[in-house]
Amino acid sequence: MPSKKKSQWKTLVLGCFKDKNLTLESPKLVSKKQGSSRISLSDLSDYSSPSVISDLSNSLVGNVQIFTCKELKEITNNFHKSNFLGEGGFGKVYKGFIDDKLRPALVLPQAVAVKALNLDGKQGHREWLAEVLFLGQLKHRNLVNLIGYCYEDEHRLLVYEYMERGSLEEKLFKGYLATLPWLTRIKIALGAAKGLAFLHEEEKPVIYRDVKASNILLDADFVAKLSDFGLAIDGPDKDQTHITTRVMGTHGYAAPEYINTGRLTTMSDVYSFGVVLLELLTGKKSVDKKRPSREQDLVEWARPLLKDSHKLERIIDSRLEDQYSVEGARKLASLTYQCLSHHDKSRPTMRTVVKTLESLMKLNDIPIGHFVYVVPSEVTNSEVSLNVNDKSVVKNKDEEKEEDRRIRRKSRSSRRKVKAMMRSGSVYSDTSLYKTLGTSLYSPKQCKEKEQEVEI
Repeated sequence: MPSKKKSQWKTLVLGCFKDKNLTLESPKLVSKKQGSSRISLSDLSDYSSPSVISDLSNSLVGNVQIFTCKELKEITNNFHKSNFLGEGGFGKVYKGFIDDKLRPALVLPQAVAVKALNLDGKQGHREWLAEVLFLGQLKHRNLVNLIGYCYEDEHRLLVYEYMERGSLEEKLFKGYLATLPWLTRIKIALGAAKGLAFLHEEEKPVIYRDVKASNILLDADFVAKLSDFGLAIDGPDKDQTHITTRVMGTHGYAAPEYINTGRLTTMSDVYSFGVVLLELLTGKKSVDKKRPSREQDLVEWARPLLKDSHKLERIIDSRLEDQYSVEGARKLASLTYQCLSHHDKSRPTMRTVVKTLESLMKLNDIPIGHFVYVVPSEVTNSEVSLNVNDKSVVKNKDEEKEEDRRIRRKSRSSRRKVKAMMRSGSVYSDTSLYKTLGTSLYSPKQCKEKEQEVEI
């Protein structure tokens, strides 16, 4: 079966971006290995050669589409600034919309995110190809879905499902109406953990190598999905303990053994995930030069405090306002401490991390805050009598009017806050109001997974 799959590959020219006469029909793929059902970069004889590689569409799963530049310009309104979503090391990202007129093969019209490679940027053709190979062959609920790609002349573009809530980094650090509530944080961590566990448990393990808050995207129901596979790499073979490679990733997230020696294992991802857990727990970025000098490196400052439950209150995100599970916070702190161990063999596997986070979702000791809406009372011109300790207290009309104005001001302020939260599309509070309006954040919608997806 594997050899049959690889034999389907036609040639897709790589390498020389400037040669516009290159076509999609050239010699067949030359592969180094024939023993694995999944094609990887290491299987290619020379992925940067101007004369090798294939028509990826025949080897990718999940109906991955091949788009033209003209089509992608059309769906993004010529990459108009009004559709600009952001920019990373790969290049700029734009929002677009695909309907059945453009692609009849698509089941439903849908919004998409189009990522265009910046040829002068930090990443290049190798990273583009890595994303196509990994996300074109690996399908899971907690990996962002690759809808298609464009390879045309010097253009390299990727088309993904559109993630309505943006990234965890935006939601956690960039000053939204209110902070992410406790259970939503745990839900996000659990989704990302399931995605990593899926990658690590592949027949040929995948090391993600760039776990960080900005690479964890959120859909409308706050389901977390790993994105940006440009730095992903195949892990060691069964007869190896690790691979050695050039150090790549993001400062503040990389594991110490990887930084010091270039030695890379799946446990390197576990360490990086521990940094994300610490960010969720504290509400602070992994590295921030604006903080006091001893607190600028989050792991260095906070990790020693994770062991002592009495000191945990010093680092837990104050924006949660005590609306979190105390037992859950302790268990999360303990899990984070283990993930951030300086010894890679002492860290838990992502399977263990998933089980621990699942148990935290079941805890019900979260204090319920009070949502108070003050209804203005009708005040007449008559005097109001209050019975206090059997003594009659009479308010005059001036006092009555002043109190009425105060109540009305408070009422209007409360209504504005509620309306603002409703307009934001989600209510960020673990209160009875949140549980009423945000039930989907606790119980994700049931959806029919694709046949190729494997749920963890």
